[in-house]
Amino acid sequence: MQNTPMINSPEMPACCSDLSQHWPFPQPLTDVVLTSCHFDPAQLLAEDFARCDIAPVRGVAKRQTEYLAGRLCARQSLLSLTGTASVPAVGTDRAPQWPSDVCGSITHGQGWAGAITARRSEFRGLGIDAEKLLPAQRAERLCAEILTPNELKQLIGLSDEQRAWRISLTFSIKESLFKALYPQVLTRFYFHDAELISADASESGAARMRLLIDLSEQWPAGSELAGQFSLVAEHVLSLISIPA
Repeated sequence: MQNTPMINSPEMPACCSDLSQHWPFPQPLTDVVLTSCHFDPAQLLAEDFARCDIAPVRGVAKRQTEYLAGRLCARQSLLSLTGTASVPAVGTDRAPQWPSDVCGSITHGQGWAGAITARRSEFRGLGIDAEKLLPAQRAERLCAEILTPNELKQLIGLSDEQRAWRISLTFSIKESLFKALYPQVLTRFYFHDAELISADASESGAARMRLLIDLSEQWPAGSELAGQFSLVAEHVLSLISIPA
């Protein structure tokens, strides 16, 4: 995915490109910072975590590199937003631990990482996700795991390519929904616990989600949330933003 423009950031490890701050979504949001970079696990060096002053994680090179890239994006995003550079720790639930006055979200995969942040005075929750478009055959294999009965009905009459796009979008925006809501409800929920009720494939890129289960008193079944999405270089990017 294309990242422009570049920002003046500290020297990056060879496994990560320079950091970029841009807005790939069709609907602008004020006072929200999105920082991203590309990464290449083949160029990860053993000393990269120490040199970047980020605590290492275990795993194969891909897992380590995407984590490093995501945390570098998060640190720069926090610096741009608050003037203080910090790296979100990993909580016992494996979710990023943001400063108390900030909400944020990290995504990484397929060689691209991004982190988005905003002040809690402006947003209660943010969730971002990037996914490579599923090939048609793989999309069909996964659709029953991802889509509710109502969402499956929306596939009727679509071409194989259109079905794969809709399934990919639904997967991504449900991931974004979880990231935006979980820090508020601290309750895990799954693909069949929410559904995509509308998605405008025109320039607006607007989407709307509905919860199918009670998550809290504030977020009962039937609650609807707005989102947006865009297609960039065979990736679908989705965002759920919950205003304060």
